[in-house]
Amino acid sequence: MLRRLLFAGFAAIFLLLLLPTTCKAKLNHHRCHSSCGNIPDISYPFRLKMTYAGNNRTILHLYSGRYYVEEINYNRETIRVVDTGLKKDDCSSLPLHSLTDANFSYGDPYRLSYETSDVNFVDCEAPINSSLYIDMAPCSLVVGFSTTGQKIDNSLPDIHNRLLYGTDLRWCNCVHLFCTPCVLAVAAKIFFGVPCVLIFLIYKWKRRSLSMYCAIEEFIQTHNNLKPIRYSYSNIKKMTKGFAEKSGEGGYGSVYKGKLKSGHLVAVKMLANSKANGQDFINEVATIGRIHHFNVVQLIGFCVEGSKQALVYDFMPNGSLDKYIFPEKEEYISLSFEKMYQISLGVAHGIEYLHRGCDMQILHFDIKPHNILLDKNFTPKVSDFGLAKSYPADHSIASLTGARGTRGYMAPELFYKNIGGVSYKADVYSFGMLLMEMAVRRRNLNVFAEHSSQIYFPFWAYDQFNEGKDIEIGDATEEEQKLAKKMVLVALWCIQFKPSERPSMHKVIEMLEGKVDQLQMPPKPSLTPQEV
Repeated sequence: MLRRLLFAGFAAIFLLLLLPTTCKAKLNHHRCHSSCGNIPDISYPFRLKMTYAGNNRTILHLYSGRYYVEEINYNRETIRVVDTGLKKDDCSSLPLHSLTDANFSYGDPYRLSYETSDVNFVDCEAPINSSLYIDMAPCSLVVGFSTTGQKIDNSLPDIHNRLLYGTDLRWCNCVHLFCTPCVLAVAAKIFFGVPCVLIFLIYKWKRRSLSMYCAIEEFIQTHNNLKPIRYSYSNIKKMTKGFAEKSGEGGYGSVYKGKLKSGHLVAVKMLANSKANGQDFINEVATIGRIHHFNVVQLIGFCVEGSKQALVYDFMPNGSLDKYIFPEKEEYISLSFEKMYQISLGVAHGIEYLHRGCDMQILHFDIKPHNILLDKNFTPKVSDFGLAKSYPADHSIASLTGARGTRGYMAPELFYKNIGGVSYKADVYSFGMLLMEMAVRRRNLNVFAEHSSQIYFPFWAYDQFNEGKDIEIGDATEEEQKLAKKMVLVALWCIQFKPSERPSMHKVIEMLEGKVDQLQMPPKPSLTPQEV
């Protein structure tokens, strides 16, 4: 949301600064065309200051002087002018006005062309014998003038002819933003426009935060029977000692270790990227704020003060399950197959409770190793209910506006609507993918596999069992091999492509607690509807 607001702000600034100037100039270029004297088709930027002299000559008023216009070149952006004091048939006629670089100052709309040469008329008290000067009679006017063209010969007729040809003036076109009036206009727009845009962005941001805060407050007031305690932000800072010890981080925000006054250790999750209207915060508080189960993480309290949102849980000293399935550091011990099996059974009980043990049916939609926390005894706790949805217990189909979850654990019906509606079977599929990884301590998708059949592990595992072979797992004992086989077979049932072919979590627990020899061989899993 913030990125969209910033983009809108920058776009507004861009339009504020560039479009008015550019559009105005372009419109003026094509708006009105008129003729005046000997100059046809006069257009932008010339119009108002030109007058007809009465002798079929067009006049330009410039710095209190009058100049005949000989030519306007819109491509080169030049106008050629001649002083009105110069007469074609009078070699001794002189310019009435001075027109040199000294006439122009910074910000003027005109400049002399680069190809001009200066001609200076000086008053002399006595004859001067020098090739740099040319005698004129009478020699009484003291003016300066510039002329455009080639090198001037040292003769009065040639100088007179070059002056009659005229002087090229370059004009400053405001489309290019080089002249002072345009610079000042842009500066004014920046000075007044940018603060207005920033104020608008701040207003929108605060309005969004206020809307989210109001939505959360309304939820809390209408659900005043919630068991969790509401803490102030200052309480949160005290229990975490100023957020001194960070124990985790994710897309939702950061998790800090804290301690209550009683000495009870807690984990404080600060939500940094709350979704629209604080929906993930409301989901979490509404879901686990009312339930208590041995295999579901307990919400102790929460905090909401403006944009600051926090959730307070029991602290899980052994962290999340993914660190033991895919260990990257030596500090994480290797769990036995028996312990991994007991953890899988605990997770299954926790999910089954969400589906059948509450007044409302709770669908988690994000079962994965990272969201399974382990306490000091490695008892698993299902956590992170930010994507959870609650439905009446008698509802078999859930209504969703879009897919939700983590790729690799998301059920196919979240993508393919023609294979069945979204229901609690989506959590069954996610659990099956999790169970498969727990059984063999490897990811289901292995892009580094030597054989293509091993790239997607469930395919390979099914082929092994279908051919009467077992999955060889390191130095596992015979009993451990049986446990791993049972977990993989149950997982294959859970990840069936069609929701109707997957068991319920209650049936999954029965299969996990039963004997491996009593399990039937499931159909081969699929990845697309075409394979079914």
